[in-house]
Amino acid sequence: METLSRRALNRATLERQLLLRRAEMSAYDAVEHLAGLQAQAPFPPYFGLWSRLEGFQPAELVELLESRRVVRIALMRGTVHLVTAADALAWRPVVQVIYDRDLKQNALHARELTGLDHDEVAEAARKLLLRGPMPGAALGAELARSWDAPAASLTHLARGRLPLVQTPPRAIWGKAGQTTYACLDEWVGAPLPPPAPAELIARYLRAFGPATVADVQTWAGITRLGEVAASMDLRRYRDPDGRELLDLPELTVPDEDVPAPPRLLGPFDQMILSYADRTRIISDAYRKRVISHNGLVKGTLLVDGQVCGFWEIKAARKAAVIELSPFEKPAKRDLAALEKSAGELVRWAEAAAETHEVRVHPPA
Repeated sequence: METLSRRALNRATLERQLLLRRAEMSAYDAVEHLAGLQAQAPFPPYFGLWSRLEGFQPAELVELLESRRVVRIALMRGTVHLVTAADALAWRPVVQVIYDRDLKQNALHARELTGLDHDEVAEAARKLLLRGPMPGAALGAELARSWDAPAASLTHLARGRLPLVQTPPRAIWGKAGQTTYACLDEWVGAPLPPPAPAELIARYLRAFGPATVADVQTWAGITRLGEVAASMDLRRYRDPDGRELLDLPELTVPDEDVPAPPRLLGPFDQMILSYADRTRIISDAYRKRVISHNGLVKGTLLVDGQVCGFWEIKAARKAAVIELSPFEKPAKRDLAALEKSAGELVRWAEAAAETHEVRVHPPA
């Protein structure tokens, strides 16, 4: 098998993540192509699309959310993602094992739910949600009328047993909506199909490959995918450490010397979270500086395809500042490109501000 260098893997990742050049495609096609976007917080998907698409404007994603063509739902790794409605329907049955396991092991809620008929509670929650989307607290309070358990634990059970989407105005650009829930199948008007893990693997490889089985399992949050991958028609490589890499047979890997322009990635960008071995995009030392102990992921700076710092926007009284904090001193040309991109980003993100400024901190 051909061995791919770490640099070649980096360039393959950048190409499939639409980061070698901005793509001219719709926001819907991009969400589908990227196998969804991380969405633990309401607005990172907007920044993710801004980094990847030519001329992206928030209104395009707003329309997709309001028309229910894309949804926010807990999927891979038990975290909230923004995905197409079709992918949400296809993938939730595959990753349901995450939620079944959590209901048995969750430190806060498992004991409170012991002895309850989970299916019965879930069916009651579904009937309540048929009346219309409900905030989590209200859903739990209604369920607590019938079951002797804390309302928060009953809400947690409903989220685990049912495919609940977070409905607008949550995550609508410029708005602050509380989290309200609806059942995915009712929300989009289509049933959930039987689990198809091979299709999930194929979609991951199209967006993130070539990759190891461990990488796929890290992204999905489920195990035993090696057995599924072994039955698939896949191209196989080796990485520099001798591990087997999987890829779709029709896809190729770009030359490792293809230029990678400096980029600003948004908070919670999936490139940093979707591999067991993340060194193709970020060193272990830098990863600890980008991801906090409570799981927050900063917006990052990319130079030559590698994370080399982070950025933050601070806005107050109609003045918006974007601060760049590189971990090392960039070359003048790269720094100029980062500053130019940062200026464009802060004007895009804080369009109502009267002044916009880019500040660069010395490496620390």
